[in-house]
Amino acid sequence: MESTSKLLGRTVYPKAHVLNRFIAKLIDLFIVVAANEIVPPVGFLSGLAYILIADGFAGGKSIGKRLIGLQTVRMDSRDAAGFRESIIRNFPLGGAQLAFAIPYVGWLASLAILALEGLLIIGNEQGRRLGDEVARTHVLDAGQLAIPD
Repeated sequence: MESTSKLLGRTVYPKAHVLNRFIAKLIDLFIVVAANEIVPPVGFLSGLAYILIADGFAGGKSIGKRLIGLQTVRMDSRDAAGFRESIIRNFPLGGAQLAFAIPYVGWLASLAILALEGLLIIGNEQGRRLGDEVARTHVLDAGQLAIPD
């Protein structure tokens, strides 16, 4: 496991493994697709709600993050992300789901949003995507917060 470091009095954690983040998000997207297929009229809205609030569940962990061992935390306090942070950080993904409901043009817009977010996770030194920057959150391997200051 990579170690933490101090930068301007702030603890800086290494980014979570990119593959783990993609697998966790894929699990969450399977849940959204399943909701849409099981109960089509209500499923779309319940899937959208899940995308937006998933990281606000206990401990800052969506179902995918819980299964893979990741956690979303607030940068200012290192507390687990709440529903407010979850909605803010997942707003681009919610927008992608809304756009996906529009044939062709919406599909391309969704793909563009997901590609941008994915590239930011890979390219950003701390693995922070656009939603993380706006919400001031960070995704960590769940065991990293056990390190005392």
